[in-house]
Amino acid sequence: MTPSAATTAKAPIEVSAAMPSLAHLSSAGARELAEKITSKTATIGVVGLGYVGLPLVKAVFRAGFRVIGYDVDAGKVEKLGRGEAYLKHLGEDFCKDLAESDRFSPTSNDQALADADIILLCVPTPLGQHRDPDLSYVLNSTRMVGQTLRRGQLIVLESTTYPGTSRDEMLPLLEKAGATKGLTFGEDYFIAYSPEREDPARPGYTTATIPKLVGGVDADSGRLASAFYRLFIEQVHDVSSAEVAEAAKLLENIYRAVNIAMVNELKVIFDRMGIDIWEVIAAAKTKPFGFQAFYPGPGLGGHCIPIDPFYLTWKAKETGYATKFIELAGEINQHMPRYVISRTMEALNHDGVALRGAKVMVVGLAYKPNVDDVRESPAAEIIKLLHEHGAEVSYHDPHVPEFPPMRRYQYDMKSVPLNTGTLDAMDCVLVITDHDAVDWDTIGKGARLVVDTRNAMARATAPSARIVKA
Repeated sequence: MTPSAATTAKAPIEVSAAMPSLAHLSSAGARELAEKITSKTATIGVVGLGYVGLPLVKAVFRAGFRVIGYDVDAGKVEKLGRGEAYLKHLGEDFCKDLAESDRFSPTSNDQALADADIILLCVPTPLGQHRDPDLSYVLNSTRMVGQTLRRGQLIVLESTTYPGTSRDEMLPLLEKAGATKGLTFGEDYFIAYSPEREDPARPGYTTATIPKLVGGVDADSGRLASAFYRLFIEQVHDVSSAEVAEAAKLLENIYRAVNIAMVNELKVIFDRMGIDIWEVIAAAKTKPFGFQAFYPGPGLGGHCIPIDPFYLTWKAKETGYATKFIELAGEINQHMPRYVISRTMEALNHDGVALRGAKVMVVGLAYKPNVDDVRESPAAEIIKLLHEHGAEVSYHDPHVPEFPPMRRYQYDMKSVPLNTGTLDAMDCVLVITDHDAVDWDTIGKGARLVVDTRNAMARATAPSARIVKA
């Protein structure tokens, strides 16, 4: 048994919708931190200022806390210092407010985290080359926090990961760092898990209005984290352990992944039967119970759904169980970009045009509508496949003016204008993302062939283009 396992048996946390009691915290360190939380005098450090971390900064800052924003990307830090918004959906005014306030300090100096009483880790959890979890960002940021670890700190991981990460991976690293300073987990410092649930630009929801799950590595950690989040999150749900919170986050995304895989498979089957999957879904969703609509697409995008299920399939191997259902869903979803290419080739062949040498405009680089977020976007893989087949590829996306650097894709491309001139030069327009800002009428009237993966052309008025759904 490891030291961490011996000293941190899973003490259950009372599960309640009410504010957890802080009157009976077991250590002076916990009570001191609780006082800072309730009085809002605690300083909050947010590690990672991307699509999860920066919205969290916004919520915490507006709750009245002093915030230290840390990121290894000096460019982000400099932009925040100037009040520039690099995540447009958060608004220009917010970043200006940050820059003008003495309650926000953006930095790339990890030593600044020594001043933080609560540190929120919002770092990437990608997959490795063989689709195994890459926890390097989590572990490296935990080691970094360990360098300035002190009494009265709470460390909360928000990144999606497999059950056991907080207890089995983070805790031993912090225990090792704490031992050199005479610090003890559960008495001097605390660890919890609270998964992010960000969905950029979703109407009607913000970080503050999306319900929050909180699970501690021990009881006091859970109570402290819950008390903190309840000061700026409308609804907080406490669970009995960090493992439950970690597993719940995976369940949320696996649920979506397998249902999307199902409709993607049905799309292929129904297309061969001459049936429109979009009309089928619209018909099925008229049932007021027992059915929830999921929609097909060109592949999965975003940081969560394409990645998170594989965190569980990897971890499940330790139990001797193969996650066949989840892995099959992953195979179906991963195949969708190639299916889109196949349908595009068929559509062009119908017009007597080979894909090799064809001029193809991809509409939409972002992974979802109305944002500039390209993380894991299927558009990148589809552009790669089009290049491999010899097509001349351009793209149009009103939210993504330049193809940004990505882990697996590097293209020197800029968004081309959408007008009758550019459309007339194309052999095919391939719709990947159905942004509201795209002029679908112009596409419908100016393009000869549209391969539509999102049913976006249903918005066009009397289109003259030949439309193929894929």
